[in-house]
Parts: sequence; structure tokens; C-alpha cells
Amino acid sequence: MKSQQKNNFQKIILVISDLHLSAGKMIKGKRNLLEDFHYDNELIDFLTYYSSGDYEDIAVELVINGDFLDFLAVPYVEFYDDEFWSEKAGLAKLKMIMSAHKGVMDALKSFLSGKDKRVVYIIGNHDAEFVFDSLKTEFLSYFGDDSFKISLSNSINNHTPTKGVSILHGHQYEIAHDFDQENAVIETLNGEKYFNPPWGSYYVTNVINKYKQERSFINAVRPIKHFLIHGLLFDTFFTLRFMLSNVYYFIMVRFWHFYMMKKGLKQVFQDLYRELELFQDFETVTRQYFEKNTESRVLIVGHTHNPTLRIFNDGTIFINTGTWTRMVNLDLGQWNYGNALTYAKIQVKNTEYELEDFDKNVEVDLKYWMGINNLPYSEYH
Repeated sequence: MKSQQKNNFQKIILVISDLHLSAGKMIKGKRNLLEDFHYDNELIDFLTYYSSGDYEDIAVELVINGDFLDFLAVPYVEFYDDEFWSEKAGLAKLKMIMSAHKGVMDALKSFLSGKDKRVVYIIGNHDAEFVFDSLKTEFLSYFGDDSFKISLSNSINNHTPTKGVSILHGHQYEIAHDFDQENAVIETLNGEKYFNPPWGSYYVTNVINKYKQERSFINAVRPIKHFLIHGLLFDTFFTLRFMLSNVYYFIMVRFWHFYMMKKGLKQVFQDLYRELELFQDFETVTRQYFEKNTESRVLIVGHTHNPTLRIFNDGTIFINTGTWTRMVNLDLGQWNYGNALTYAKIQVKNTEYELEDFDKNVEVDLKYWMGINNLPYSEYH
């Protein structure tokens, strides 16, 4: 479909995911190697662009599709072991992140102050501690009188911003990262609250974060099997240590867990196999989703950091919005996507359409933000 003029559309929907804002590049005078987000200026430009100029008088809904903030990557907090998952620790981590990226928070506040601008925040697995009501309150309070324009709730899993479009983060398809948002908080006898994370979150904090201090790219390389082969050849000792740590952690945390539960051996291996599927074949998942949800024409996910636009023969569309963190892809077929700041853009011509007229009224695309900042340099990371 040929692109139409902006003023022919009644509503614009933008979808971003997996930005992973953390505690900043410096903490207490030390370089923070766990910080993956280095595009504050570009994100500020993005929010400004879509709330001013040609978009000033158009309804714009920004869908933050999970992992906008990264509570798993906040080091040097005074909480250790299980206290890291407490409500108090979550609030401390949230304040550190918002302070470290104040420019982004101010730009988001300015975006919300515009006419017909709103935000829908879908909780992912790296910002899962938003299940605490106190964290929601703290975050929303930053936006003052416009906080009502932000939808942030434990019940928002599958968002439909317009008829025929479905948006979910995608961690639900991996048993290692899936969790029940409605029942993820446990309370002690003395009234203290704790987040009960999926085992994948423990894996990130206990394995990935440890090795990331030695090789900052450890969580940014895809496909993983290519990374391991390349590492065994060119960084043998480190890669062997990393692989052994993964095996040891998995056995101690998961195998003995299943064993102690005294499940049947067949069920144990079936469950373990499912947990090892860290990066599923999303084409299969997509087909299954459309078969179960016949009202959907477009499925948009994030989570895997792999930007994808796929149009199937029946006209249905699958989009993965990728990430705004730097990636390294060892698959030559996707070598050039590592620094693309990708997002989905949905333009709705007439919001009162029937589903059979979807193609006539809705234009969907995956784009990448090139930025409008005129500085002759960018940050090295």
C-alpha cells in the first residue's frame, strides 16, 4: 500500500520494546558494564518528534512493549541474595534507573503533556518488578497531572490498540522467563513483600551479569550457538568457563528442583527440554497464535531482540520490534541489524472500521529511528 499523508490518519500507534534502561554508565565512580542502553539522545528525539510538528494534533499511542527498564541489571545496590527481589530493593533500583536517565523521563513527560498522547506500558521479564503497586505509584508520580495517560497494570499482557492488532512482549513463550503477573508477589508474616521471579531472572543475575563484567557483549551476541563456536576457537578458556557455569547452574537450580519434586523421569526431561528453548522459533509460535486468535491480523512481540517483519501468504503480519541496545549478529544473513533502533509504526486511517476492511484502514510497518540530533559525534560503547 502506498504511504498516505500523515494528516489522513486519525491515530498513530508506535511500539518499542527492550530498551533496557538501567542504572547508568557510571555508578559511584565506577564504569557500569551492566548498562546496555546508550541512546538517550536518540530516544529523546524520537519522543519529541512524535509529539510535535506534523504529529502535534494527531492522536499518538506509544506502546512500551516490555523491558523498557531493566531491574535485573542494577549493580551496587545494598540488597543481596533474596533481598534483591524485595519491594524495598525494587523501589531503590527504580529510583536509580529514573535518575540515571532523567532526560528520557523528562522527554516522556513532555510527550504525555501533548494533545491526545498516551502510553501503554506492558510489563516484560526484565522490568517484572513493576508487579509491585508501590513501584507503579512511584513511576507514575513522576508524570504529575498527566499520569492518568499511562496505562500500567499487572493485567495488561495482550494489548489491542486497534482492531486486528495484538501486542505482547513474548517472554510468555519461554518457560524460563514466564511468570504470573497477578500472583507474582509473596508476603512474609511480618508484611514484607517479595517478587517471586522466574528462574530465568535468577540466571541473568547469577550467571550472565557475572560474566558480563568480563565480556560486556556476553548477552548481545546472536545466534548463541555461533557465539559458542566462535568463542571456543578464539576465546577458549573464557567460553569453557561460561559453558560450564551454565551447565552447573542449570543442573543445580532446575534438575534437582524437578528431582526433589519426584516427577516421573519422562516428565522431567520434557520440562527440561522446554526450558532449554530460550529463543523459540517465532514463526511456529506466530502461526499457532493466528490459528487460536482469528480476529488478529497483526502480531507484534519483542523479547528476543531480533527485529523481524514477516508477511504471510494469508496477509497476516508478524513483527518483532527488536531492541534499542547494541547487538552483535554472527549470522551473515542479518549482519547489519546490530545498531538499528527499530520500532513498529501503525497508522489508522479510520478508527471505526470493520475487520474485513482492515487493509483499507490500517498501515503497519517496521521502521528504524535514524535520529535528528545534529551532534557530530555519538557515544562510544
